[in-house]
Amino acid sequence: MEKKDLTKPRTVTCVTMADSEFNTPINRGHGYSYDGEKNPATRAISALPRFVARLFRKLKNALRASEFHRYSSSERERLGEFESFDYLPPHSTAYKIWATENRSKDEWEVWMMMALIGTTTGLVAFLLIQLIDIISETKWHSVIHMVELNQLALGWWTLMWVSILCVSASTSLVVLFRPSAAGSGIPELIGFLNGTFVHHIFNIKTMVAKFLSCALAVSAGLPAGPEGPVIHMGALIGAGLSQTTFGLRLKHFSRFRNSQDRRDFISAGAGAGVAAAFGSPVGGLLFVMEEVSSFWNIKLGLQTFFCCMVSSFVSGLFNSAIVDFVPTTTFGRFRSERVIPFYVADRIPINFLLFLPAIILGCVGGLFGGLFTHFNIQTAKLRTHIRTSVQGKWKVRFARMLDPIVITVIVVTIFFFIPHAFPCRTFQCEMPQDGFECVNLTCMANSSNVKFTCDVRNPHFPRANMVEEDRLVHFTCKRGVNVEYILTDGSRRNYSNDTYNEAATILYTTGEQSIKRLLSRGTHQQFSEKPLLVILFLYSFFACITAGSAISTGLVVPMLFIGSTYGRLFAYGLVRWFGVQDRDSYWGWIDPGAISFLGAASFFGGVSRLSMALTVIMIEITGDVEFLLPTMVTVLISKWVGDYLTHPLYHALMEIKCIPFLDTEPVIYKEHHGQDEGERGIADSLELYQARHAMSSPAVVLGLQETVNRLANTLLSTKHGGFPVVRDVVGVERYSGLVSRETIHHLLNQGEPFFLKEQDLDKLRDYDKFIVDEPSDVGLPFELLGYVGFKSYLLDDATIRQYAEDPKFNDRYIDLSPYINQSQPTVPTSFSLKRTYIIFRTLGLRHLPVVDVLNRVVGIITRKDLMGFSLEEKVSMLRKAIIRKASCRRSTRTSTMMRGPSNQAKDRSNTLALPIADWN
Repeated sequence: MEKKDLTKPRTVTCVTMADSEFNTPINRGHGYSYDGEKNPATRAISALPRFVARLFRKLKNALRASEFHRYSSSERERLGEFESFDYLPPHSTAYKIWATENRSKDEWEVWMMMALIGTTTGLVAFLLIQLIDIISETKWHSVIHMVELNQLALGWWTLMWVSILCVSASTSLVVLFRPSAAGSGIPELIGFLNGTFVHHIFNIKTMVAKFLSCALAVSAGLPAGPEGPVIHMGALIGAGLSQTTFGLRLKHFSRFRNSQDRRDFISAGAGAGVAAAFGSPVGGLLFVMEEVSSFWNIKLGLQTFFCCMVSSFVSGLFNSAIVDFVPTTTFGRFRSERVIPFYVADRIPINFLLFLPAIILGCVGGLFGGLFTHFNIQTAKLRTHIRTSVQGKWKVRFARMLDPIVITVIVVTIFFFIPHAFPCRTFQCEMPQDGFECVNLTCMANSSNVKFTCDVRNPHFPRANMVEEDRLVHFTCKRGVNVEYILTDGSRRNYSNDTYNEAATILYTTGEQSIKRLLSRGTHQQFSEKPLLVILFLYSFFACITAGSAISTGLVVPMLFIGSTYGRLFAYGLVRWFGVQDRDSYWGWIDPGAISFLGAASFFGGVSRLSMALTVIMIEITGDVEFLLPTMVTVLISKWVGDYLTHPLYHALMEIKCIPFLDTEPVIYKEHHGQDEGERGIADSLELYQARHAMSSPAVVLGLQETVNRLANTLLSTKHGGFPVVRDVVGVERYSGLVSRETIHHLLNQGEPFFLKEQDLDKLRDYDKFIVDEPSDVGLPFELLGYVGFKSYLLDDATIRQYAEDPKFNDRYIDLSPYINQSQPTVPTSFSLKRTYIIFRTLGLRHLPVVDVLNRVVGIITRKDLMGFSLEEKVSMLRKAIIRKASCRRSTRTSTMMRGPSNQAKDRSNTLALPIADWN
């Protein structure tokens, strides 16, 4: 054996752990296999749990390749186009003067504004729902009449063209008039309240376009609903009335023109929209607190609760008093079936056995909700790809308008002809021989399909009224007779030999009416499994492709429809197993309508991932408080399962639309040993990282007094939204505050009379003095500084370039001291990254400067720096560098051990150093 020369220098190759350890196969065998001793059946049974777990894990990885959306280069450009804004107004001298002038001794203006927002939102929701109902009822009444006369071609032609005209007008309003009115508007609303400025979503044009587009699109019969747009319109009303966007300028409300009050009133308006759309005031409050608003306090919660109460009161009052724009004679009387959208009059006592179906439906809802979200996002990506591949402005607009029209043609045609695939179903009531008692009091169909004719001359029934059944659709089925018997004791019995079509009963009406029929109780035999299965598949598919098209609609109605459909299918399995049970018996909870309700809650929760708000909303829209506990179980389980598979739908849509969003908890993931390709890694702690690892550096800083030339060049050379302001203290530029890009635009827009000459700088007071002095007059009032995103005051590049190139502006100055945010928080470089994230999101910041021990600005953190994908990329790069260095040290330690004891002592500090030491 050749003896190695240990005195020669050795070449050390530094490799990562992924290159050496992770890819090296490890032989854990012991020379024999236990599996070989088992028979095939035993091995198959033992491998089944592992197979199921691996299959479910692969499903999860297929639906979500990673925790965060991976932005492409073009998507990052779109991401950079969005601007952020602070929750609190800038604490500058100009703001303090404005706050002094707009100081209020009481809070009556706030409550008055909340009442105004609630009243207006309730009226708008009432008008929208009434308009949808009258258009839909007129359309379906005409079509059903034609179909019953066997004029199928005329009925299809009428339905087709009415729907096409409605959808064409709806998409034209969105594409040509106001593109920001597309969709439900909830993702944009969530992003705005999180601190991202989204253009044109709070505009009077958006309000008009959204109202008309929603009414026309929902009336066309598409699988969509108006609830999402109503929520957006409520938030829009909150912004418009409080910020005078609608041209209403009231002196008492002028103090609300700041970023904090604006966002609070928008949150209250969103809650009022939920209260008006669902008749759910408490649900509206919880929806805003749980899903929409990123900044919350008890005072705002009380004000929002009051706003939701007023909105629900107004919408319920007018919906009860006016039907299809025709006033009733009972104004002031609240009718349950008009106030509560899916009112359930029949109460069913719950049983602890009901919680088993609740758990199963929760799992099914989470799974189906994750799949629905995944395919919805894939459809949105496909639309984006097609839109970007089309060249030309008008070609893109034409493609966007053609999309919902084609969907309408397909949906209307298929839904119109589906009932032909199913036979007519016969009404039947059974009468036992020992008396005249109806087994099924609602007289729905029985599977035996045997007609029964009632004897109206029977002496036991002194009076008989002929009534028409108006809930079920006959389609082309033969009409019969419905008989209502009124006994001497006042009780009623209904009998019929009528026939109807199950599929037409569900499809030939509005979405809300279909959900009511699916949730109806005591109707064990009203529908059968085959029509519901076909409708479930087709409706889910069309709801998925309709969402995201260029019309103003929401997904609440489709979510309730899909969930209630598979919930009723699940209930039919129980009915087949246990039979039809009396309502007051021990097994009376096996009711298709009751279990269908749990299915609706499960799918709604699996898609939206709401918990508290959804539970309360589901109880308030049905009025069935007894089902509170089963609903809570279903909603929580559907949320857990759905969160395991995908992001919530609205958050995923924000990623597709490239709207920057900061979630409540900062979570990043790192790879681990044995990780499959595409599998999510294990959670990593941000407490191990520092603020400097996420900051952008170097930061562009400005002085307290800057030349016009320097300010103009800064605007031209950077796209930053804010700039730290420093002052010279004994030769060190120390941090003093922050000025926004919009403020610089405002100051430059004032022109030469506003600029200072060099000799005027000596007259400026000392900066330290102006901080503690009472605020005095400034050159530009705070109310003229506007908000982030307002384009009216922004200078064009030509004007800015003139300021940058003209030599006379080299000695013209602007004093920034009255306009900088003196209370802008900072963090040191060694500050915990997790706590940096919490401070940034909790305070609703736009910028967070990072300073060293001498209070010098070394970097700045923005919203995009703290987004999940950005943190993962920066931390991953840092981790790889550390692993390479640690691997190199281990190799070096091995070589030094072979060099002798004297050299080992020199490298001991390096070989014993932990990788985390490299992070400091």
